Amino acid sequence: MDTAPRLTSADLECLPEDGKRYELIDGELYVSRQPDWRHQYTCVRLSRFLDEWSERSSLGMANAAPGIIFAEDEDVAPDVVWISFVRLAVALQEDGHLHAAPELVIEVLSPGSQNERRDRQTKLKLYARRGVEEYWIADWQQRRVEVFRREQATLVSAATLYESDSLQSPLLSDFCCPVRSLFMRTSSEQESKQR
Repeated sequence: MDTAPRLTSADLECLPEDGKRYELIDGELYVSRQPDWRHQYTCVRLSRFLDEWSERSSLGMANAAPGIIFAEDEDVAPDVVWISFVRLAVALQEDGHLHAAPELVIEVLSPGSQNERRDRQTKLKLYARRGVEEYWIADWQQRRVEVFRREQATLVSAATLYESDSLQSPLLSDFCCPVRSLFMRTSSEQESKQR
């Protein structure tokens, strides 16, 4: 049986700086193209709401696409994370990367079945195994957010929120974000706004 060699973080260091995102999960390489405008808009909006809440609460901080090295063969860069200052003090190492799970991880879906499978299955299992408390999958195409919360040793589906809903979390006391505000307005919404 022919099996591909398990890659490590050291192998990632040899890859070109070409604007692509390279991640390792169980030693397998995952490559993502540079995200598009709508994807990044949603990342920025999520970061903004989490930043504003963090400023008010003084409990932690959000960051976009930080490197998380769980192990030599598990090296990922989620779109957005929120981590408490208590956990950050342990997780952030001298190399500038997190080496333990933040409480909240967010992935914004990129188009394509392979990307969806990675975020909905492969990363869900990884984040569950590594101790993430909550995992949000934001889908700018369907304009919804799926919320997974830790139950015992895994992450389970807790809610699917649509534009008329508000995003809240037991991790973030009094955090509230209208789901509608996470996504770019459609052209018809922009036209009606201009009238």
